[in-house]
Amino acid sequence: MSAPPVSPAESTSSGALRTHPLADHPELARLAATLLRTSSATLDLSEDEARQVVAYLRLVHFPRGATLIREGDRSNTSFMLLVLHGDVSVDMADEGRPEALAVSVLGPGNLIGEMGLLDGAPRSATCRAVSEVQAAGLSRHDLQRLIDEHPKTAARLLVAISQRIGDRLRAMGEQLRLYARLTAAQQVEIDRLKTRLI
Repeated sequence: MSAPPVSPAESTSSGALRTHPLADHPELARLAATLLRTSSATLDLSEDEARQVVAYLRLVHFPRGATLIREGDRSNTSFMLLVLHGDVSVDMADEGRPEALAVSVLGPGNLIGEMGLLDGAPRSATCRAVSEVQAAGLSRHDLQRLIDEHPKTAARLLVAISQRIGDRLRAMGEQLRLYARLTAAQQVEIDRLKTRLI
């Protein structure tokens, strides 16, 4: 049974979003600790380590259609999100197409924005809420607190995130090899057709 939506993000007088500690919502905190140990998240954390990470997470709610992360954003890169409830589409811009290219849809247990959290570089894709989404956010500030207070857990979390990024890069390499083979086969066919027309 899924938890009812919680809307902890409120605008302050300065317009900034205010979130609430995930630990204020015990059922969602338990869910986050479980999801952190699944294959879609980080895998290698023990139950105690997952609970330690959860203590640094903030609960965020996004309505359907909201943009969680915007491709190319340079100013809003200091966090990652663990999806607790709902689905998030991952889209990338393609200069030759008017609309973004859908890359995937991620559900509960998936991390998004982890590269920006680690390197602060512009976001590489746009993530939008396909449905209402509850997520647990980890900011760079809270990651630093985790490193200072629980260095072993932080190291295991960072290694797991790095492994996920490495897995994605290897998968992208396979896709590029397939694209290169298709392009080469297409060129062979074009050359064959040209010789028939001459």
